[in-house]
Amino acid sequence: MHVCPLCNGLQQASISCSNCGKILTDAGKLTDYLDDYSAYMDIDIMKLFDGVEQSLEVHQCVHLFYCSHCQQEQLCITKEI
Repeated sequence: MHVCPLCNGLQQASISCSNCGKILTDAGKLTDYLDDYSAYMDIDIMKLFDGVEQSLEVHQCVHLFYCSHCQQEQLCITKEI
């Protein structure tokens, strides 16, 4: 079984905003924001809707990062371990 190191608190990402250079905040999995119930759905099933064609097969987790300074959003693909 593969797990996302960001979702499980095993690692932290330090990503700079491409707009202003400030450090972005990890807002969690992108699929958690699809609808009111998506955060409670099976993770592997939701990977079919994350916009990355083979995220399930190659064990990737797509995270949404947010800049509180300039309100920019940025996606980051993390390799599961």
